[in-house]
Amino acid sequence: MAQSSWEAHHEHVKEKGLLAKKLYVVLTKPAGDMEAVMENLQEHLKYQLELEANGSMFAAGPFADDKEQEWEGEGMVILRAESLAEARSMAENDPMHKSGARTFRLRPWMLNEGSITINVTYSNGKRNIT
Repeated sequence: MAQSSWEAHHEHVKEKGLLAKKLYVVLTKPAGDMEAVMENLQEHLKYQLELEANGSMFAAGPFADDKEQEWEGEGMVILRAESLAEARSMAENDPMHKSGARTFRLRPWMLNEGSITINVTYSNGKRNIT
């Protein structure tokens, strides 16, 4: 299979009329036992809310195990950043990673397809996102 530079691929996708939104995915997993993860969970969530509030976070959440029965401490964060270096800095400053409770892998990602539906009921303020 022929390889293409990331930028060339990005331009190709844009020319095809797809979204071509550049984002960064942080795949995070425990470095050891879950005790360290749980000890850092509150500070991690506080940091996540800061990223959300300043517009840096696109989405985040935990992974279940392959049988959808347990949470083993893994998660994913999708960041808006101007560069890989900026995204790496955000990931490194997560209290989970700073403390050594989790390690992470950072991957550039391009959002091309998909959809979101948001339904807001005015009378009671309920919302449904699908």
